[in-house]
Amino acid sequence: MVSDFIALSDFSREEIEALLDFADELKAQQKAGECPKLLDGKTVAMLFEKPSLRTRVTFETGVFQMGGHAIYFQTTLGQRETVADMARNLERWVDGVVARTFSHDHVMELATYCSKPVVNGLTDFNHPCQILADVQALREHRGKNLDGLRIAFVGDGNNVFNSWVNFARRVPIHLTLVGPDRYISHPEFVAQAASEVKGSITVTNSLDGVNGVDVVYTDVWASMGQEDEAALREEAFAPYQVNAALMARAHRDALFLHCLPAHRGSEVTDEVIDSPNSIVFDQAENRLHAQKAVMARLMGH
Repeated sequence: MVSDFIALSDFSREEIEALLDFADELKAQQKAGECPKLLDGKTVAMLFEKPSLRTRVTFETGVFQMGGHAIYFQTTLGQRETVADMARNLERWVDGVVARTFSHDHVMELATYCSKPVVNGLTDFNHPCQILADVQALREHRGKNLDGLRIAFVGDGNNVFNSWVNFARRVPIHLTLVGPDRYISHPEFVAQAASEVKGSITVTNSLDGVNGVDVVYTDVWASMGQEDEAALREEAFAPYQVNAALMARAHRDALFLHCLPAHRGSEVTDEVIDSPNSIVFDQAENRLHAQKAVMARLMGH
């Protein structure tokens, strides 16, 4: 297994599935009141440039449950000192680093210069921990074999979508981005991945892309750092709101997913996010278990 957790495409299908199995095991243990101290005596530095609920609480709680100690600090990488110098300092003190940043290059630089494991807690390019938690939830509801699963990602082709692209590079699913033409953050990356996969990756501006799918996924229309585009994005994405009419296009048992936080009434309506087919809080819960599996594998066992 590689020494850092930066992108799902760094891992084989077998390694991803082993992590998910381990996450299932850790979740079952926690539900049974057991907390193996897999990070006993370990310290994890948590570098956050962006505010957070799920990422901070689940990482910090996970470190604590496994017997370790988390040090959280809000920072802006590359300002007071170079990212490389920060990495060289941290490796002398801690056993691992979790970074939630704007720039993906900063996480890559941390991993390059820090000899201890670096975990990507989110960048503007991808969000691999979120997809691990999502897939864990999907396996709980649809079984462990997700081959051929049809997923419509509705709205912005953002960092979460990019991480689904990386998952599709390892597991043969059928992934469709449904949204306005100009809103895809890394079109060359997506096009290259689409040429490699055994399933399929499709980009369309037609709502027909939702027809018959097994999963409908959406995210906020303006992510952190895009606040000045909010009004423009609201207008562009309005036809792609996930509401009852859009969900009716999907398979009748289709699941609804959202990485949260949700802007209710914008990208999704209350009737969808609160419906029996919504598993958004299962996803959120699984951030804890999936990330514990990543940290334990990289820093502990």
